[in-house]
Amino acid sequence: MGEHSQWYMRGHSVENAAIRINVGGFKKKLWSNTLSRFPETRLARLLTCQSKESILELCDDYDDAEKEFYFDRNPALFPYVLNFYNTGRLHVMAELCIFSFSQEIEYWGINEFFIDSCCSNAYHCRKMDPERREDWEDRSEEGSTTSSFDELLEFYNDASKFDKQPLGSARRHVWLMLDNPGYSIASRIISILSILVVLGSIATMCMNSMSEYSLPDAEGQLLEDPRFETVEHFGIGWFTFELVARFVVAPDLLRFFEHPLNVIDLVSILPFYLTLVINLVVESSPALANLGRVAQVLRLMRIFRILKLARHSTGLRSLGATLKNSYKEVGLLLLYLAVGVSFFSVMAYTVEKEDSEDLATIPACWWWATVSMTTVGYGDVVPTSIAGKLTASACILAGILVVVLPITLIFNKFSLFYKRQKQLEIVMRSCDFDEGIKEVPSVNLRNYYAHKVKSLMVSLSNMSRSSPSEHSLNESIN
Repeated sequence: MGEHSQWYMRGHSVENAAIRINVGGFKKKLWSNTLSRFPETRLARLLTCQSKESILELCDDYDDAEKEFYFDRNPALFPYVLNFYNTGRLHVMAELCIFSFSQEIEYWGINEFFIDSCCSNAYHCRKMDPERREDWEDRSEEGSTTSSFDELLEFYNDASKFDKQPLGSARRHVWLMLDNPGYSIASRIISILSILVVLGSIATMCMNSMSEYSLPDAEGQLLEDPRFETVEHFGIGWFTFELVARFVVAPDLLRFFEHPLNVIDLVSILPFYLTLVINLVVESSPALANLGRVAQVLRLMRIFRILKLARHSTGLRSLGATLKNSYKEVGLLLLYLAVGVSFFSVMAYTVEKEDSEDLATIPACWWWATVSMTTVGYGDVVPTSIAGKLTASACILAGILVVVLPITLIFNKFSLFYKRQKQLEIVMRSCDFDEGIKEVPSVNLRNYYAHKVKSLMVSLSNMSRSSPSEHSLNESIN
């Protein structure tokens, strides 16, 4: 053996030499015959080390003077390892974090199969459920957490661009006031006014379609009330002012329309100006009278103004982010519906083609199956035979299962994005740029981990319940 492998035999027999262990300040003397019972564990492998280099591969530090091995691990969990060497079994307290305990025994080279039967079932049940949740959260938060920090960095980056531009401070103040509802009293007033204009514009469009609010001309034709036209022009003027003002004070003009909300602002006013151009063309060229129908279609596009509320609504923005990041779940939902509709439409056609004229073709059955699987149930087409009603019952039950499963995943993502959006709004509204741009606050991961370990140690020290496993654990420590 090398000189570093002989230290533990001094003063003891070779069969029962002692080694000193220091785990995060927790010191303990262990005997080689106890460790050698489990040769695959980390501590037992120390007995076979032939050099200091091989020793340092298994521990974090080694003191030649004290002949002591140091491990930078959580000392509160090491008693469970000692109990394992003394009893040959692992016991898991209910207060322990399962993942922390699992990582700890993996580090020491102890297999989960050594967990005693009294703790095994509870351990694996507690581990499996959080693992499923963690796996989903890792996949769903893979873009969420990263994009949250990216959005915050992008916000600070955009705000910092004003420092190099003319009238940067004033433009930044206007930009924050227009793009961040709730940033200041002025931004709240602008936000409320914008919401009222959007709602007024939608209400005007709806009332304009009602004959009660139309005025007849000399020939008895119903014309649009001029008051509605005034409200429409005021709304267009306000929307145009908002868009132009945001464009003028934007930190990066070339990337202005990359933001979805700015595209919505443009789409909300574009039909009005296109309609004006079409009307001028039709008046100058009667041969192009068919273009008037295009103008009527464009007028219906005013309903897209309702999407402008997304700028002032956390819920709508969260909904948009959810749909953007849930395309797999939405695709899965559509696939399930397509399979179900195809199957039950053929079934309904087979049993109802001779009894019902409404279900005499498979394409006609598609409509019935779609309405039934989505549990809408218009009642315009219904089966009449007993076999048809049984098929309809199976279709409805299958529809409930098909719709509920993907919807649950989408709802969980919506909750995640809503919470993230609220946190981002709080951070952005609390930013103060009066004294220039400050660095984004960083997180000290070392202090954070130390705080978590301290909390775990406090919780372990405050254990009030006593069990046979706990008694054996205390004996191991002593």
